[in-house]
Amino acid sequence: MASSSIAEIPVIWFQASTCTGCSVSVLNSASPTIKNLLIDEVIPGKHINLRYHATVMAGQGEAVFAELDRTSDTRKGAYLLVVEGAIPMAENGVYGCAGEKDGQPIPLATTAERLSRNAMAVIALGTCAAFGGIAAGAPNPSGCVGVDRLLHQRGIDVPLINVPGCPPHPDWFVGTVASILLSGLPKSDELDEHKRPKAYYGKLIHENCPRRAYFEEGKFAKKFGDPGCLNELGCKGPVTYADCPLRLWNNGTSWCIASGGSCIGCVEPGFPDLLAPFYQKLTDEALPAIGKGQ
Repeated sequence: MASSSIAEIPVIWFQASTCTGCSVSVLNSASPTIKNLLIDEVIPGKHINLRYHATVMAGQGEAVFAELDRTSDTRKGAYLLVVEGAIPMAENGVYGCAGEKDGQPIPLATTAERLSRNAMAVIALGTCAAFGGIAAGAPNPSGCVGVDRLLHQRGIDVPLINVPGCPPHPDWFVGTVASILLSGLPKSDELDEHKRPKAYYGKLIHENCPRRAYFEEGKFAKKFGDPGCLNELGCKGPVTYADCPLRLWNNGTSWCIASGGSCIGCVEPGFPDLLAPFYQKLTDEALPAIGKGQ
């Protein structure tokens, strides 16, 4: 019997300025589980090998940094880089460092740049990695930026896929990785203008919101807990692209609006600053032409 050949895809999961919430969300993936993704052949003949993840790996110190360097140096153009968290850039990146070289701390920006140059593609996981997010909120003394801006500033031309969310839904990440394994890197028409997969970020929250009928009828909640559309209470669903109303969270249990809260637009560029105050009504100018897509 001929032995089967399994293609191994190395993954480096690099954490920058993050609360680790993106890792927590993705590690709680229900179907497939994170075990399925990392150990099993999610796509027949292809297997993921997670080489580095500071939160979940057992090792620490020089040994694990050596593995990170070894993967970057020996698998150039063949590994997938996942970046979680924003990149501090101010004052040569001194506000965020990991590891040392010649007794000096290594800025996160330096490592993120080096890993990005050698990767076959980069997935910016979470809104901080994609757009700067909370870490880049005003006044942003650390100069945090999203991965896209880092790549642009450093002249790095590598495919980038943004999977924003605060945190992102595990399906958005798992589905993106599975799609890469199955069909290769996404084509340009499969990503929106912000490099997000249209499969998950292609429709407005408002288009599929179960309270949409209230909006059409002009019935608006005056306080949380009331029936009615939450637009008067600051819901950002009319300007937010994500499939939360259809996909739901916590293994299909619920989502923000079904739980009585409003959408705060956490997947959008400029979150949180441009979408704040969260509980203040959107201006009429901010409301898009519903149903016309992006």
